[in-house]
Amino acid sequence: MTSNGLALIGPRLSGYAVDAIELGSGNVDFAAVRFYCIWMAVCYAASAVVSYTLSVTMLYITKKIVFSMRKELFDHLLDLPIRYFDRNQAGDIISRISYDIDTVNTSLSSDLVQIMASVITVTGSLAMMIWIAPELVLIFCVTVPLSIVLIRRITAKTRPLFHRRSRKLGELNGFIEEMLGGQKTLKAYDQQENTIRKFIEKNKEAVNAYYEADYAAAVVGPMVNLISNVSIALVTMFGSILFLLNRISLGDISSFVLYSRKFSGPINETANILSELQSALAAADRVFRLIDELPEKQDREGARLLEEVYGEVKLDHIAFGYVPEKQIIHDLTLRAEPGTLVAIVGPTGAGKTTIINLLMRFYDPDSGTIRVDGTLTDDISRASLRKSYAMVLQDTWLFYGTIRDNIAYGKEDATMEEVVEAAKAACIHHYIMTLPQGYDTILSDDGVNISKGQKQLLTIARAMLLDAHMLILDEATSNVDTRTEMEIGKAMHSLMKNRTSFVIAHRLSTIVDADMILFMENGNIIEQGRHRELLEKGGAYAQLYNSQFA
Repeated sequence: MTSNGLALIGPRLSGYAVDAIELGSGNVDFAAVRFYCIWMAVCYAASAVVSYTLSVTMLYITKKIVFSMRKELFDHLLDLPIRYFDRNQAGDIISRISYDIDTVNTSLSSDLVQIMASVITVTGSLAMMIWIAPELVLIFCVTVPLSIVLIRRITAKTRPLFHRRSRKLGELNGFIEEMLGGQKTLKAYDQQENTIRKFIEKNKEAVNAYYEADYAAAVVGPMVNLISNVSIALVTMFGSILFLLNRISLGDISSFVLYSRKFSGPINETANILSELQSALAAADRVFRLIDELPEKQDREGARLLEEVYGEVKLDHIAFGYVPEKQIIHDLTLRAEPGTLVAIVGPTGAGKTTIINLLMRFYDPDSGTIRVDGTLTDDISRASLRKSYAMVLQDTWLFYGTIRDNIAYGKEDATMEEVVEAAKAACIHHYIMTLPQGYDTILSDDGVNISKGQKQLLTIARAMLLDAHMLILDEATSNVDTRTEMEIGKAMHSLMKNRTSFVIAHRLSTIVDADMILFMENGNIIEQGRHRELLEKGGAYAQLYNSQFA
């Protein structure tokens, strides 16, 4: 406000300096001209200093705002249910937390300051013009409404285009992230040319969305500039007439023209930054729609911590579907005694992994109940329930960091001796010691610099280190060779001792000693019992087992 106020003084001083010249006689009051010119320079210099200070301050403020927005968005992402990530591309989510927030930052640091300055400049200039020549202000009563109507109509048309632009960029990022993550498969199937064609199509859609949005917004600037220039021409013409009628001085005309430029300038600038504002609004809408996503359900009031775990798990008449129209689990009842090994087998799509998702409360059943040690899982805090399980999945996940950090991921206070013991139990210690930095070796993103089998052994070591009373193993040895699998099997038996374990396995040789084997098909348990009992029945399990040797 101070900066614009000082800048608004300049045109009036300029008018006074012009009036210090006596037309016709040629007399000039040099002292007055010098006085007004010096004060003009002082005002403009002070305005520049204040404007610079404001810009730096806004940059600092927007940095804080963007940091807080990105932190809040990331924190919110961690609170969202697994269902959200199953339904949305990772690349699109990354686009929101990076590109969209950066777009908002640009608008905050420049456009917002510009709009605030414009409001002050327009208001101040209008007041000065009314003071100097109220008659000439009538010109703007026609041109300004015309500009506003024009801006509003074009804005209404461009807003959906900018939303589409942000969406298409998110889709492009999602496609790129997906293709980069599947490079080995892509090259193995020789799909480079096909992938390039798909990328060109996605890229073309994103570029066209950018072009259409920017083209529609670019029309505003020239048209508003035209209206502004017409108004200046009218001011000059009618101002000359008033001067000839001795209704206004030459200095006042000079000041009025300068104020009219200041009055029209911000309107023109607002029109020119309209595309940036629309882009920022579209980006902010995507960010806030993500923030508005409902987080994972809060624990019930009075939910207790699961501390003394014995490991009795009971599922009663469970029904569940990821979408309402397709039910995966129909009427499942299961009881796992403390310290027992429950193996779950069956064809693909039978609902085996879905049971794991329900046990961990990544999803809640549509009907039925799940109990741990006789307590409904709904009455147990999610955090303590999940910490009661050690989990090894078929899809391994390792982060950028040392091997030691990855093994100790679930137990941050783990000692080096505990890490080494877990690695030995998982049959990965010898391999680690062959590396130049040993346990301090840095793994690249998702451990791409080691084999898939070694990645799985590290995740097994991570689970072994975690002091959990229950285990979930989802094809935990699917990526290791048979000999290593036999060695891990011994370690697994030691790990599963006195722990309730749920094992999903396709290699049936790994579960022959299970206390209970469940054969699932179409979301139902059709057979259950021990290995030998099921073989003697000669049913579905026996057929699956014998098919390995056919």
